[in-house]
Amino acid sequence: MRPAFLVAVTILSLSTAAVAAGGGSSLVSVPNDPKAVIAKAAGDGRTDDSIALQAAIDRAAAQGKGGIVFLPSGRYRISRTIFVRSGVRIYGAGRTRPVILLGANTPGFQKGVGNMLLFTGEDQYRMGKVPVPPPTSVPFNPNIQDATSSTFYSAISNVDFEIGEGNPAAAAVRFRVAQHAFIQHADFRLGSGLTGIYQAGNVIEDVHFHGGRYAILTEKTSPAWQFTAIDCTFDGQRDAAIREHEVGLTLVNAAISNTPVGIEIDQGYGDSLWGKDVRFENVSKAAVVISNENEAFTQVGFDNALARNVPVFARFRESGKIVAGPASTAYNVTAFNHGMVVPGLGQTGQYATNMQARPVKSLPPARRALPALPPQAEWVNVHDLGVKGDFATDDTDALQKAIDAHRVLYFPMGFYLVTDTLKLRPDTVLIGMHANLTQIVLPDNAPGYAGVGAPKPLIETAKGGDTILTGLGLFTGGVNPRATALLWKAGAGSLVDDVKMQGGHGTGYPEGKYLETFDPRNRLDGQYPSLWVTDGGGGTFADIWTPDTFAQAGFYVSNTKTPGHVYELSNEHHVRSEIVLDHVENWEFLAPQTEEEARESQDTVSLDIRNSRNILFANYHAYRVTRTVKPAATAVRLINSSDIRFRNVHVNAESGFAFCDVNGCGTYLRASKYPFENAIQDWTRKLSLREREFAVLDVPANPVAPPPYQGPPVEKLEDGFYSIAGAAVDAKGKLYFVDRKFQTIYGWSKEEGLTIARDNALDPVNLAFDRSGNLLVLSSDGPEATVYSFRPGSPATELKLIKPTPAQARPDALVALPGNVWNNGEFRDQLDPATYRFTTLAEMFARDIGQPKAREYVSPDGSLVLPAFRVIQQGGPSFQGWRFSDTLDTYGLVTARPGERLFLSNGSEDKTYSGVVGPGGSLTQLKVFANRGGESVAVGPDGRVYVANGQVFVYAPDGREAGRIDVPERPLQLIFGGPDKGTLFILAHHSLFAVRP
Repeated sequence: MRPAFLVAVTILSLSTAAVAAGGGSSLVSVPNDPKAVIAKAAGDGRTDDSIALQAAIDRAAAQGKGGIVFLPSGRYRISRTIFVRSGVRIYGAGRTRPVILLGANTPGFQKGVGNMLLFTGEDQYRMGKVPVPPPTSVPFNPNIQDATSSTFYSAISNVDFEIGEGNPAAAAVRFRVAQHAFIQHADFRLGSGLTGIYQAGNVIEDVHFHGGRYAILTEKTSPAWQFTAIDCTFDGQRDAAIREHEVGLTLVNAAISNTPVGIEIDQGYGDSLWGKDVRFENVSKAAVVISNENEAFTQVGFDNALARNVPVFARFRESGKIVAGPASTAYNVTAFNHGMVVPGLGQTGQYATNMQARPVKSLPPARRALPALPPQAEWVNVHDLGVKGDFATDDTDALQKAIDAHRVLYFPMGFYLVTDTLKLRPDTVLIGMHANLTQIVLPDNAPGYAGVGAPKPLIETAKGGDTILTGLGLFTGGVNPRATALLWKAGAGSLVDDVKMQGGHGTGYPEGKYLETFDPRNRLDGQYPSLWVTDGGGGTFADIWTPDTFAQAGFYVSNTKTPGHVYELSNEHHVRSEIVLDHVENWEFLAPQTEEEARESQDTVSLDIRNSRNILFANYHAYRVTRTVKPAATAVRLINSSDIRFRNVHVNAESGFAFCDVNGCGTYLRASKYPFENAIQDWTRKLSLREREFAVLDVPANPVAPPPYQGPPVEKLEDGFYSIAGAAVDAKGKLYFVDRKFQTIYGWSKEEGLTIARDNALDPVNLAFDRSGNLLVLSSDGPEATVYSFRPGSPATELKLIKPTPAQARPDALVALPGNVWNNGEFRDQLDPATYRFTTLAEMFARDIGQPKAREYVSPDGSLVLPAFRVIQQGGPSFQGWRFSDTLDTYGLVTARPGERLFLSNGSEDKTYSGVVGPGGSLTQLKVFANRGGESVAVGPDGRVYVANGQVFVYAPDGREAGRIDVPERPLQLIFGGPDKGTLFILAHHSLFAVRP
């Protein structure tokens, strides 16, 4: 039975699912902000305004870490790409929206992809050069940094775009941005153009696309998490409204009409796609085209979709399967889900498709998901009320008087110091336009915020009101133990949008200065939560970034049944918990993302749910940075909670980054060994979920117990380790493995038990034996990593360093290769500009894994070869920074001779492949063996294949599933050993297991 709240939402949504297309100017005049730049250009639709617009943007950027440009009403013709610098926001202002116009047949926009506007980044990794300049600037500029995962606050609002005839390669905006970047209140009249947005990021709101080949054409965002579109319409696209892959597409209150395809997921890719209140009208081929249907990363769901003249709701590209709508002109899809469906905690998932739909007589009229701001005529500038915002004057009294006297307050850019709580009226509206350069700041050691005591907010709302906060940063300092930035008690009609909880990494001060997070005066985890919704509070929360490491949690909800709607929440870098719900009902979180940093968040729970009911999490992304070196048990913790619905869950710790070194520039794609071990742990019911990529899981009040395990018994041999991996077995089947944290190489056999082979400070990572019994050790030390060997049982004074030598044919030697890799196309555009086809994941994997290595490490007897994979370093010396390569990142090495088939897992697809070993450690003739993979794979003496992916999945040699081995802890590396090579050793982080399959 569906919960009452969910039914109510569905009924309400039928009257709110559509959204009106377009709108008038949201800023009818230029706001008074002394620090803003007003663009000076002709704006007559004939003069080329490219130079003038770029000059205004550059002036704003030169003021220090971004700024604001006001663009008056007019038609601004451009002939080349305009670069929107990092942290710059462009706001149209005037009785009509300004239009940025690409005239007919503008040179440079006829082939490939050419951008009108391109959001740029910065030298994120301090390389001193541009490793991967975006290829879509007109003319191409090799010195331009693309927007990156550190491109924050950049935005454009209240500006329209228009593409003239004869520009089939034109893309209005390249928008590959990160937090607090947005496009809002814009019409894209695309005409002959390719697309409105090429490469999307973060969020767009109230944006309307007309015509073009596509409205949005995009792949993975720069930080590799979700992209959300709210209150947007798509009409009249020639091929598809949205064509995308891996962008984490989240649609809220969208309308797609008059196009062959609504949403097309690219061939060879999946995506975590979630749509709430999405309407499709006159869509002839399919509302959604799904690719890679049997892949864990393909997670597609719709909640309350509406369709009219849409005969096929879902079409599956590879199989050709279709899911048709009811035999009716109009219908309501109350629920659609495709992907890995998990029947309950403690169980594994299976791929499935589910659609629930019913005919309706007609579609409802349009309404918005986000409340609109009051008209500009009602705004009162706080500077006119004696508020300074100069980072020196105490503005507390002046601001409180302004709040008491005026409903709507506008904050020009500035840093507004306060020393006591600002108490809002029920109808208060606070408006800023740059969440980094417009901050309300509590200085350190503020009176009333010190010592042990009840929470004292920086800003407190009245209970049950329709309060709105937008475009502001709130900072409670590093030394204010009682502080909480925003205590929110407002009601269901309230709104928090584009608000940054400052603190921690990247917190800006005036003149481009930054907070030092790890200043010893600052206490991590030393304050109350940053954004605390409580006492019946609720409302809508969109585009929130809360990374304050000094706070207990970033987003904390307690003691409320008032509905809450959270869209595109970025919650990061807290010490214990990121998002906390305690005694909460009737909330939904769409596209929430958490990130755990290597230093401060080693023990953090991403999502902590206590005593709560009727909660939805969709397109949820729980990420631990690849620099992490400590295991963590779970992303989600449940305590006494039920009716928790998870849709489209992605728990990961892999990434890519751009680099330049003596060998040139490029990109490196890597996976950490330390994602969360479990997606969910239910502490009350003592149940866990190890699937880290899935589309559907419900946690009911009385879950059914998992079926009893029927496989062979698993024996725990040893435990108490920090994190073990890198195992190899010698000729007699004795196991050796590494506990990297403690630089220890262990041995284990039934006769001897656990022994220590070496524990010298040599940074061992992975092991392999040659035929003569020499143990090769891959170490993370040295500029290219290091390989050395020793014979087990020999004195620690005996060690042979192995230098890399040019690769050569060795037909009888075993080749050691990584048993699991992660390969994806971040940073580089994967679109072929000639064919408009994306290179698929499988093609990239085959290309990269098929590249021979120029050098190799050869064992002392010549019987074992370890190809020299390129090593990339971040940070300082090797013992201080982080070092990555496919062979350092893998849980263990696997071996085969040239010409033989070898199995390995590709974590970027969660698949297991086989390939033929070729020259230089290349793998060719790749074949997908199983739609399971990730950690490791081993082949038994009977030819059966064992895959570690939450549990151990067993496959016959022909790929048919043949069983499962359940392990008390998450299995990471699998390797056969023992005297008869018939014992499967299973390495988890903290324990060593064995089984006789």
